[in-house]
Amino acid sequence: MRYWLGLGLTVVLTAGSASQAGEFPGTGYVDFHGYSRCVKLENGHCRVVLCHQSGGRVLEYAWKGVNAMALQPKAAGQVYDLETKRGGGADGGRCDIGPEQVIPRRPLLWVGPWTAEITGPRAARLTSMEDPATGVQLIRDFVLDAKSSHLRFTQTIKNVSKDTKHWCHWSRTFAPGGGIVVIPLTPNNRFPSKYVMYGPGAVMSFRPKDPNIQVSDDWLLITGTPQHPKLGIDSHTGWLAYLMRNDLAFVKRFPTYPDRVYNEMAAYTISIWYFKDTLCELEPIGPRTDIAPGKTDSFTEDWWLLPHAFPPDASKLDLAKLKARVEQQAR
Repeated sequence: MRYWLGLGLTVVLTAGSASQAGEFPGTGYVDFHGYSRCVKLENGHCRVVLCHQSGGRVLEYAWKGVNAMALQPKAAGQVYDLETKRGGGADGGRCDIGPEQVIPRRPLLWVGPWTAEITGPRAARLTSMEDPATGVQLIRDFVLDAKSSHLRFTQTIKNVSKDTKHWCHWSRTFAPGGGIVVIPLTPNNRFPSKYVMYGPGAVMSFRPKDPNIQVSDDWLLITGTPQHPKLGIDSHTGWLAYLMRNDLAFVKRFPTYPDRVYNEMAAYTISIWYFKDTLCELEPIGPRTDIAPGKTDSFTEDWWLLPHAFPPDASKLDLAKLKARVEQQAR
């Protein structure tokens, strides 16, 4: 009963926004990936589909019909059962809060039912349930540009407990695997090899050597499957690019704070989880936020999809040209 009541509440709140879909341009509802009445934002070239039924995710972020989100067929339509505490879909454009090794398990936030509302032209908000495990509620706002692929995504952490919370923003976006990760580096990197590698097991290597990870003073490239999938990178340039085999470059911009505390294990600003040719997880990390009871803290990522022919040879990638294009078209 609690499960169906939870789903019913979601449907009521979402249905209450139905009239707004006709009022605001570039908004509507669509059935997608096994879920009914997902909010869609679109402008003629770019479309975004949001899933409130399980975890507050982006199911589609597509340029001219080419989706940059990685979806698993077996996860289609899955929802979390509040009674048995099982199930739920967690593919696509996920997001989370951390730090990873310290924060309690949080299935209500991760895969539980959220509410959805259309808030303006090509704009929507997803809101989680209040989560007793972490003491917070999450609000995610999405705004799609009127013409380009620019998607502004803001996650707000609201403290609904009686104690100060010390969480951080943790983006966990699944893109299709087999691409090339490009991360511009900043001087005075804290890591001897410019990155750390998790594994095997609970070990974290500060001096990894991997043939599929190329490092210079200015750049870090992941060109193929690493020995272990999870990496941490210390960079304050505030952007990364992922060149995909579908001839799109997925660019993320995000703020960094060199003078603030980052509370992941190695205090990095970016994590990448590169799993074979299947998935690549693009993870900007925010600094620790000290949120008093009743207060909020927000973190914003800006996304773009830029047409970019996938290079047959990563060693011949023109990084200066890519950087110039990002500076010109992803602002």
